Amino acid sequence: MVKSMTGYGRARETRNGRDITVEVRSVNNRYLDCSVKMPRAYIFAEDAVKSAVQRSVSRGKVDVFITVESLGAEESVVSVNEPLARAYIAALERLRELGDGAVKGKYAATDLARLPDVITVTKAEEDLEALSADLVAVAEDALRAHTAMQLTEGERLAADILGRLDTIEAITARVEARSPQTVAEYREKLLSRMQEVLQSASVDEARILTEAAIFADKVAVDEETVRLRSHLGQLREMLRGDVPVGRKLDFLIQEVNRESNTIGSKCSDLQIARDVVELKAEIEKIREQVQNIE
Repeated sequence: MVKSMTGYGRARETRNGRDITVEVRSVNNRYLDCSVKMPRAYIFAEDAVKSAVQRSVSRGKVDVFITVESLGAEESVVSVNEPLARAYIAALERLRELGDGAVKGKYAATDLARLPDVITVTKAEEDLEALSADLVAVAEDALRAHTAMQLTEGERLAADILGRLDTIEAITARVEARSPQTVAEYREKLLSRMQEVLQSASVDEARILTEAAIFADKVAVDEETVRLRSHLGQLREMLRGDVPVGRKLDFLIQEVNRESNTIGSKCSDLQIARDVVELKAEIEKIREQVQNIE
């Protein structure tokens, strides 16, 4: 199914004592451009999150926002720097000796704890791989919601384009029906002008036929309309496929536009000229819609 490049998805889940929220937003872009905004403490998981985005999105400007909130007290490790504590005690004993007994008594643990760097508190070592997996899991939930929105919008785009392809096909049929009539009308006009110039009702019929044949060859649009119908068929087939087709659609609609330009340049008939204007208007509307397709 067709996917729009515009989409939004959000997921929130509590995993291993952390409340994780992931939001995914995307807009049109020629290539895949992914940006991840997350707390600096979890930046190690950025590449894993980007890989998840690449598995889900083929192109577009994708912004991923991640917030992480810890629930409850974090595990901490309290450690004693024993060599430093012993050094402090030795220094205090030395001070007592120097002070001739002015410093007396034993040293309480609380006294030593107040000394710089004797006790240190650090966070418990985390399993970064497991934490990264948690972030990716929530991101994948958000990406699934994002994809669902892309598919809904893509279905609407495809329906609009298919309707316009039907209109283009109807216009093409009118051009094909009108084209032979322009040759007959040209032959009649040419005969009338030659009779007027020669002031005679007797005109070389062979010359008229030759001129009409040359004109018919110049204004023939059979090849263009055949290619145009072929392109329309390919467009319909792509829109019903299940792979990203945005770039292919963009290229093919340029070919459709090229054929319409050729038809317009070949035909001087007023009715066909009007049809070509209508044809190009529909093509332009399709081209604008294709810019939104992944």
